[in-house]
Amino acid sequence: MANSSCLGLYIEEHLIKYAKVSKDHDKVKVDAFGLMFYDKVGEAIEQIVQETYSQKTPISINLAEEMYNYFDMFALLTKNDLTKAIKTEFESYCAEKGYNPNVFETRYAIVGNQDEKEKIKIIHVADNKIELNKQMQAIDGYRLSHISPISMAIPNLIDIEKHENALVVNIEDTTTVTTILDDKVYNIDKIEEGSRDFLTKINLKENSYLKSYEICKNTTIYTSAGKELQTENSNYLEEIMPTLYTIVGKVREIIKTNGDRIKKVYVTGTAALINNIDLYFQEYLEGVTCEILKPYFVQNLAGDISIKDYIEVNSAISLAMMGVGIGIGGMNFKGQTLADKLPDWLKIEVSPGRTEKEKKNLGGMFTWDLGQPFDKTEFGLLRIAIGVFILVILYSVFSGLLASQMNKKTQEAQESITSTNNQIQFATSDNERINSKINEYSTMLKNLQEANDRITDRNKTRNAIPNLLNQIMSIVPENVQLTSIENTTGSHIIINAQSNRYEQLGYLVARMKTDVILTNIISTAGQKDNNIVSIKIEGELP
Repeated sequence: MANSSCLGLYIEEHLIKYAKVSKDHDKVKVDAFGLMFYDKVGEAIEQIVQETYSQKTPISINLAEEMYNYFDMFALLTKNDLTKAIKTEFESYCAEKGYNPNVFETRYAIVGNQDEKEKIKIIHVADNKIELNKQMQAIDGYRLSHISPISMAIPNLIDIEKHENALVVNIEDTTTVTTILDDKVYNIDKIEEGSRDFLTKINLKENSYLKSYEICKNTTIYTSAGKELQTENSNYLEEIMPTLYTIVGKVREIIKTNGDRIKKVYVTGTAALINNIDLYFQEYLEGVTCEILKPYFVQNLAGDISIKDYIEVNSAISLAMMGVGIGIGGMNFKGQTLADKLPDWLKIEVSPGRTEKEKKNLGGMFTWDLGQPFDKTEFGLLRIAIGVFILVILYSVFSGLLASQMNKKTQEAQESITSTNNQIQFATSDNERINSKINEYSTMLKNLQEANDRITDRNKTRNAIPNLLNQIMSIVPENVQLTSIENTTGSHIIINAQSNRYEQLGYLVARMKTDVILTNIISTAGQKDNNIVSIKIEGELP
């Protein structure tokens, strides 16, 4: 049964974001939230629990080192066959990578395959058991109920429309990009770059993660339409922008892999607090709408609370929502014990030497005091335990008799299987010979295709480069110097330019877009060195 209240903790290397969420029917409410920088994670968690009065509240936290794999399966497989097939696929993956599959705790979700309707897609999540145990030890002494991947939890904050296609870019210490197709989570991409990169760089100057965090919140990104929005923290853009440039480039690649299906990009996480980051994404991601992710249920804010305060702890809110039964089921890496499944009033706490006052403060829980004689309730529980024990013995005897009969039938079935396997081996041998011939013909066909592609590419680009140089020479401003022009791969062009006047570089980029000299043009923020501003322009030959 889902909890009516849960404390979500999003734990990073130096920071914990927390939010206590309660659910009443379909209404969701954030009762308390905030963030805390820490040196010792255990002490920080204890302080958060005390401040939010969550001593008896279930806690939901994030996975730290999860990895994602994807397997395609036939939709008609039974549940047991599907589970076995997924296990086999993961073991094959581990064998290729040299991993021991037994060191991983795994969960999976099922979604329809967008390309092959007769198949289903398995989103497989695995986490190292050692790292998982470390996280559980940090919450030792409290009611840990959920450990979930943040990439699967963060869509909880969106009131997803039917058939909606979107990306959720969560830029925390590292970045996760959750792809939503037909209003369901379809793919997860992990990007190693994230807020950790620029916070670490700023911390080298400020020697304070708290101050570095506040600097990011008060920083404004320059956009081509808002150069006047400069702040006192603009000198930290050189630490922030390279990371964001890398992330937006990879998000752009993810959008391309989904064709024209993605219509909206939600930005969240620590980096979402940087002013104008949604405009920065919008400038580089043409054809989609970019916006900051706001929890759908947060309305009519009162007092000094602003929507930005909630956005700051989006990750913690989404984890807490998992704890109250909202979101994708089956993604809880916290193994459920019998005690977890019992209602609170039925849980038995064994504690030596409790006082009568302490017993009354336990609410409705039964307590066995090992320092006193058993009362009537305790004797009743003891009789129940003895009855259960007798039932287990009887069950074991009948199970043994049944197992003996099953072994005989199993032996007969095994003989039949052996005969069938011999026939299969003969068929397999014939199939291998056929596959060998198929591979030979496939290799020959592939070589012919590659040769044809090389000839086609040469013919296509033979005159493209000279034409490009002529077009660029006709529009280069007087004060702009092109330091290099490089054709990296296929039709991809990289141009490095410099000038002592920033607007001349902007004019060059604008002319290249207007005259369609290159397509899909992106340019870096200007880097100034000794009054010389340098930029890099990337694009594709038309």
